[in-house]
This record gives sequence, C-alpha cells and structure tokens, in this order.
Amino acid sequence: MADSELIWLSIAEAAALIAKRRLSPVELTEAVLRRIEELNPRLNAFLTVVADQARADARRAEKAIRGGRYRGPLHGIPIALKDNIWTRGIRTTAGSKVLRDFAPAEDATVVRRLRQAGAILIGKTNLHEFAYGVTTVNPYYGATRNPWDTTRIAGGSSGGSAAALASGMCAGSAGTDTGGSVRIPAAVCNVVGLKPTFGRVSCHGTVPLAPSFDHVGPMARTVTDVAILLEAIAGRDALDATTAREPVPDFARGLRSVAGKKIKLCLGRPREYFFDRVDGEIRKTVDAAARQFEKLGAKIEEVSLPHVADSVDPSTQIALAEARMVHENAGYFPARAAEYSEETRKRLEMGADVRAVDYLQALEFRKVVRADFEAAFARVDAILTPATAIAAPIIGEARIKVGGQEEDVRMALLRMNRPANFTGLPAISVPCGFTQSGLPIGLQLVGGAFEEARLLQIAFWYEQATAWHTRHPAA
Repeated sequence: MADSELIWLSIAEAAALIAKRRLSPVELTEAVLRRIEELNPRLNAFLTVVADQARADARRAEKAIRGGRYRGPLHGIPIALKDNIWTRGIRTTAGSKVLRDFAPAEDATVVRRLRQAGAILIGKTNLHEFAYGVTTVNPYYGATRNPWDTTRIAGGSSGGSAAALASGMCAGSAGTDTGGSVRIPAAVCNVVGLKPTFGRVSCHGTVPLAPSFDHVGPMARTVTDVAILLEAIAGRDALDATTAREPVPDFARGLRSVAGKKIKLCLGRPREYFFDRVDGEIRKTVDAAARQFEKLGAKIEEVSLPHVADSVDPSTQIALAEARMVHENAGYFPARAAEYSEETRKRLEMGADVRAVDYLQALEFRKVVRADFEAAFARVDAILTPATAIAAPIIGEARIKVGGQEEDVRMALLRMNRPANFTGLPAISVPCGFTQSGLPIGLQLVGGAFEEARLLQIAFWYEQATAWHTRHPAA
C-alpha cells in the first residue's frame, strides 16, 4: 500500500488490516515518519519526534500480533501526544522555556493506558505556552501552521495535534482542554476533538493549567477513532482523586449499533449567547448542519440557557486564580518570571489580583449555569452550537470583526467552548463545512454529564450522513 493511502487510514481501518495481518505496524509507522519528515518543517506540528523508539515499538507490536497476542484496535497504531502530557524519559516542555529540558520519570496515566492498548508513540506536539492560549503561536518553538492555509493558526492550545492529524502525520492524538483547547484546533483543522466530562479521564501526569477546568481528551479524524481512543484512556485512576467511578462503556460498539439506522433524537438550539456575534459563514454552515439533522429525522428545539452569558467573568476569575496557584506551587512563578512570554506572564500576574470572595462566588455561580444545562437536557439529547465564532485567523492577528463588531481573536475562539469547561460537561467538535476561502468549520455538540456514549452516537450519525471529514488539505 502506498504512503498516500496509509497516512489517511483511520484508526479503525488500520486496525482491521493489522488484525488480519494485511498491514504491518512497521509499514504504517514508517509511512507516518516519512510524512513527518516531509511536512513538519513547514507546519511545525511536532516539537519532538521519537523515530527510533517508534520503530522499535512497531517491531515489537508486529511480533506480538504475529504471535497471536493482538491487544485491540490501538495495537500498532502511531499516535502523537500534546507536549504537556508526561512521557517517561522523553522531554515534555509544555511549550515553555521553563520546562525545555524536563524529561519526566513516569508516564501520565493516559500515556500508560495507551501503551497498554498497544499504541505507538510517534512524537510530542507543539502547543501554546503552558497551554495558556488558543493560537499555538509559540514564542520559543515557533507557530504551528494550519495545513489548510499555512498563513493561519492551527488553533490552540492543542494546535500541533490537530495540524498533525489533519496533514496525515499521525492517526490519533490526546490533547488537553481547559477552555476549548481540544475543540478549537479540531474545528479549525477539520478533525474531531472531544472534551469528556470532568472526571471521565485522568489528568495525572499532565502539566496543569487550571485544575478545576482541565480535561484530557482524544483527537482523531473520525468519530469512531475518537471513541476508540476514549475507551482506552477513560476510567477511575487512584492517582487522580477527581476521576469518577463511572463505568466505561464500549464507545465504539455503541456507534456500530446506530450505523445506518434512524435514531430518535432532539437537539437544542440555544436562544442565548451561542449564536450571538458569529461570523455569517459560520452561522450559515451550522444552521445547515441543523437542517441535515432534521433531514435525518431529528427534532430541533429552541432551549434557554439564561445565565451562560454571565459565566464569562466567573470563568475568567477561576482560570486566572488557579493558573497563578499552579505556577506558584511549582516554584516557577514569579521566581522565573523572566522565562515566560509577556502574554503568559501578564495573565499570571492578573491571577494574584483575584479576591478569594470572587473566586468562591464564581464557584457558586457554576452551579447556576450547570442547572440551566441540566434543565435543557431534560428536554433534549444534546445542545448544538458553533464550535468557534470565526474560522482560523491569520497568524499574528490580534483583533477581528465578528458580526460587525471588532473583537479580540482569543475571545472569538474561546466564547463557544468555555461553558463546557465551566460546567464540566462533555462536548465534541466535528467537521461540518468550509468557508468560501476553504477554511474548516466545526459543529459543537454538548451533552449531559457522563453521556459521552450518546454524544458520540449523535456526532457519528451526522458524520455518516456527510463527507466533510473525508476532505484532506492539499499536500
């Protein structure tokens, strides 16, 4: 099989071939490594590539599978990891100057579980400094470029993972999401990204940003592949007290159960906030996705989330205070303030100004917003929104016009995503179209707590009826 075919195999497709011994993990890994060598100098998606280790792991996987010790759909599959996720003996920079030489002594829980499933680590991907931003324009390691238009951002902070997936440099990845950092890059790069329910996936061994908002989530080119990755990494972890004891379903099997079938479904379209100040092309495309659901037999119902617009400031207060606490406790800030970029340093300085009463009131207000969503989910299966208010902006662009109003690029990308982090609810971004200039557009679906199986089914149902996820950027 030619490299041009191998690099675009989904995890599920590659796994089927590997299980039947019609494809070798060595062959697949070599194709991906050649792709990285070809494209990474241009896209800057990877900070570290572990080619020798990947080749050795691929040979071991091939030997095990030939010996009848096949572990499942991730066995022999090359994946990438965002570079704030610990990897034993492999540098984990968190996109920072502070951790440029940090090589953890242990794997993060998600890495350990992926290795147990037989996945092959191919490398570590670029990100915004300390994951504290949405562009992956990194002052120390350079900007990751969007494969669809290299003058534009790949989103952030998991931008390297999204760019690598969109350009065929890995089959799957894990990122982190504190305010949209999985879903934003997924949306602007035309891949699938899931932020699970808070507590569904362990954060042990990830460099934290704001612990009560931090999530680790899977990224891939299809919903099925995201389901496969989620099943491997989800579940209770004794090393992370925030993880829940919820059972982990067979997410991929749940998708197969609805393939080719009509499912009873009601989706909520928020009356407030989510469709305010949205680029016209984005709104038009997301409305078209809603009509596609209706053609499939779903019902679209307007829902009210009356307090979500008021969650912006409380969300900001929590994030600022917790980020400052994390960096102080680690001994990085303010002791090593000179090693931070101006952007990140300013945010950490602002964190010291958050009053305890404001932080505690923000935590209380989170319950109010969560109750709004729970009331909506009593009537609908999921909530449908744009994943971002704009398509990928040009690298270095700080301000942009949205709906006739000038806005900070950062907020235009964050606005749709933060509520799911604030409430801890699961949310997924799936490809739903392109702008006239050829930039990807993402559809966000938000579900009830620990309802990832249903959320994945809804996203899969839409994906199977459309072809947006099958499009790839020109080489």
